[in-house]
Amino acid sequence: MIKLKIDGMSCEHCVRAVSGALQEVPGVEAVVEVSLDRGEALIEGSAETALLIEAVEAEGYRAEAVE
Repeated sequence: MIKLKIDGMSCEHCVRAVSGALQEVPGVEAVVEVSLDRGEALIEGSAETALLIEAVEAEGYRAEAVE
């Protein structure tokens, strides 16, 4: 499971945008959750973390890996 902290989400539209961007990254098997309240995303699969972060940032949000 890959966990990202995401800053800048303020509504359900943001959640959908982040979720959609993450689903497009090669190696993502499932976007388990994108939580507006916790400001994080949980992703299953073998995607490279750097590519996940790039996808989120391309939508206009900030992301970082959480260990």
